[in-house]
Amino acid sequence: MAALGRSYNDALDALNSLQTPFDLIEARRKAGILPDAVSIKEMRTYLDRIGYKLADLDRLNIVHVAGTKGKGSTCAFVDAILAQYQHTLSLPRKTGLFTSPHLIAVRERIRINSTPISEELFAKYFFEVWDRLGAFPTPENALMAPRPTYARYLTLMSWHVFLQEGVDVAVFETGIGGEYDATNVVERPVASGISTLGIDHVLVLGHTIDKIAWHKAGIMKTGSPAFTVQQVPEAAAVLENRAAEKNVSLQVLEIDPRLASVKIRPDAAFQKRNASLAVALAETALQKLGVSLPGRTEPLSKEFVQGLEKVIWRGRYEVKQEDKVKWHVDGAHTSDSLKMTAKWFSKETSGRSGPRIMIFNQQGRSEAVDFLESIYHATELEGKPGFSHVIFCTNVTYAASGYKRDFVNHQFDPAEIDKMTVQYRFAEKWSLMDPNATVKVMPTIEHSIDYARELGAGLQSDESVQALITGSLHLVGGALGILEKADAL
Repeated sequence: MAALGRSYNDALDALNSLQTPFDLIEARRKAGILPDAVSIKEMRTYLDRIGYKLADLDRLNIVHVAGTKGKGSTCAFVDAILAQYQHTLSLPRKTGLFTSPHLIAVRERIRINSTPISEELFAKYFFEVWDRLGAFPTPENALMAPRPTYARYLTLMSWHVFLQEGVDVAVFETGIGGEYDATNVVERPVASGISTLGIDHVLVLGHTIDKIAWHKAGIMKTGSPAFTVQQVPEAAAVLENRAAEKNVSLQVLEIDPRLASVKIRPDAAFQKRNASLAVALAETALQKLGVSLPGRTEPLSKEFVQGLEKVIWRGRYEVKQEDKVKWHVDGAHTSDSLKMTAKWFSKETSGRSGPRIMIFNQQGRSEAVDFLESIYHATELEGKPGFSHVIFCTNVTYAASGYKRDFVNHQFDPAEIDKMTVQYRFAEKWSLMDPNATVKVMPTIEHSIDYARELGAGLQSDESVQALITGSLHLVGGALGILEKADAL
């Protein structure tokens, strides 16, 4: 590709070439090869190669967030609070937000002032990093690849974007874990936050809550305050021990009583825990910038209240009305999260008439078939199954053209996707739980959405299809892209 004129699509094609192929992932899994301290050492080397020292990251005043459930919502709350202060006080001058995965467009992962960077800016900074890394010779026997893999590359790129754009506070969500996560190169975060912990990514982090907690606790850094919410005893003990080892002041937060008059959405205890964590993190970041805040015994400032109430974290607990279908959309990828999603859907649709349909997928997660029981039991209505129709589809976006470029994923077995092996396994499980449900397996998200729309076509005027789209964020993002005809959220 020429030095000039490289487009966003060129950047996506180059980025997708950095994905680890399924065969290699499987070989590493079978060999027991897991991320370790070498991963962090490599990220430091890549950072140096694109022209930065670790101390340069201190200019970003990073708020670092890990967790199993609620870390994305926590990041969104912090970002929204900072945005309100930026509006009223011009402090911070410019905010950054780095999250994963994306819903519709890769550039959603890197936001400045709460807005995804433009395609032009993404391409510009992508290829600046690409070219700087490519300028280093790679010996044939080199142990380190010339460029990091997909998610790590985006992390590296986010630092470059934020530093070049003059961001003075950046909120970073970890990808997987914490200790060996690519974001954990930062040595002096303004504050670290750990949201609710649970069982997830067991092949990488371990099968028990204490092992998972060990990884998440890795983001706590000596000299920086850390906050967490109430955890199960096994996780709490690990967090406390690691904080002591690191000489970190770890504060365990109850639900902030100042939130009593704040309209948190959804109005549920788990989201209030996320908001409480966000308040503590935002307070710490703002104080670092020299912003004067009310005492903790006084009501929250209007900026905090407006930020918390205005925040919209797309793909989480969304409701969209479309003709004869009411869509309920929530990305949930653990058994506990899916149980909460199912309860939310049941509450939202209570008393409404019309067929109830679920569209679900979780690709590449062997344990996901067991998640279905959580959904089934949480949506039962007076002892009867909660769904009359259940669709299991792949994450392929469109019926005619396949994947949107931003959704290309080489990390899953392509043969399994073509044969819809996982989806048939889901369908078999659901049919055993509810033999009377109409259970379908469909090749794309678009096919599934069309099916729900067709169900609504013949309904009475006072009826509508109550549809739940849940599971993978890739499914949720693809669905929102189709429903809204949007290119980014």
